[in-house]
Amino acid sequence: MMKINLTVNKNIFNEAYLPYLETEQRFNIFYGGAGSGKSVFVVQKMILKYLKMPKRKCLVIRKVAATLRDSIFAEFINQLENTYKILEYCTVTESRLAIKLPNGSLFLFKGLDNPEKIKSIQGVDDIIIEEASELTLDDFSQLNLRLRSKAPNQQIHLMFNPISKGNWTYHRFFENGLPDDTLIVHTTWKDNRFLPDEYIKELLKMKEINPTYYKIYALGLFATLDKLIYTNIEIKDFDWTKLKYIKKFGLDFGYTNDPTAFSCSLMNLPERLIYIFDEHYQTGMLNNHIANMIKAKGFQNEIIRADSAEPKSIAEIRSYGIPRILSAKKGPDSILNGIQKLQQFKIIVHPNCKKHILEFENYTWKKDKNTNEFINEPIDEFNHLMDALRYAYSDVTEVFDRKNYSGKGARQ
Repeated sequence: MMKINLTVNKNIFNEAYLPYLETEQRFNIFYGGAGSGKSVFVVQKMILKYLKMPKRKCLVIRKVAATLRDSIFAEFINQLENTYKILEYCTVTESRLAIKLPNGSLFLFKGLDNPEKIKSIQGVDDIIIEEASELTLDDFSQLNLRLRSKAPNQQIHLMFNPISKGNWTYHRFFENGLPDDTLIVHTTWKDNRFLPDEYIKELLKMKEINPTYYKIYALGLFATLDKLIYTNIEIKDFDWTKLKYIKKFGLDFGYTNDPTAFSCSLMNLPERLIYIFDEHYQTGMLNNHIANMIKAKGFQNEIIRADSAEPKSIAEIRSYGIPRILSAKKGPDSILNGIQKLQQFKIIVHPNCKKHILEFENYTWKKDKNTNEFINEPIDEFNHLMDALRYAYSDVTEVFDRKNYSGKGARQ
């Protein structure tokens, strides 16, 4: 075991978090807006705690394991290397996402998509939950039961952006007053002096484009979701041939009960505008029929992103003379992430695109029967062109990303 003499300058922290470097409450809730620096602070705080307490074990959790490496695991590496400058003395095991400090204290990074692996971990002294609102109350309850070692000051740190009042985090920690065992800290981008100006500008654009999104991610407040998923829609006539923007095409497969849906749009990325100008919506289409439809519209040489769940259909359509049809890029939580991406644009729909309009007017969030609040989960109806539209923009990464951006202390 190696002893490290560490001198910490308080300037590495955002001032709003300094009172919370040492806390005794079991539940430490850091919530609020995107870019507030809350996750960075929790990482900084827990590294300090674990440098003071040898041979302690912390479980670091996200709902989906695949999201850990490029988010909070990367932030631990960043802080150990660039802030505390002790990474060379740590043992980092990339293959199983583990970091051991010089004094033997250990951080283990796990996803809840395989809960059996969590149950096998013994001797957990602390837990960090990133994007806690993505979990369920049952997930959280099971994690809480994992803290049963004899170590002092066992804590669970939760970080999240408030979404709907239907989310379990609101009911558990906010609805009935503040329990004695709970610390709640609310922060926004204004509390993070390390934020790049460009990020702030992008965040504030949401006030005009999507007020609910702005309330959640800029102001960091629990918001009652609108029934409709897309409230950023305008139906307006335009001549798409005179708009020199980037063409975007998406294809969702169907056959007997569900239609094949083809969405055609233009993207003006700097102005955050999408123009939907054409569509196709039909059941019973074989792959050669789909290829012929695309050719008839004159888009056979365009990049078309289709549902990646059907690689055989994509290959077959390509063989029918649509050479640039590709699988849509999908990742963890691809539906919600795709929706959030499209919510950052103003979407202008041509009046002739009647099936798009039908789906936009009926594509809604699910409602919690117990609370009567809309929850952050879309219904599985009126979503064929909605899915095709998401596929078309699945390769667009330059829009505002609330989770990752550059700059010191610059993850949420």
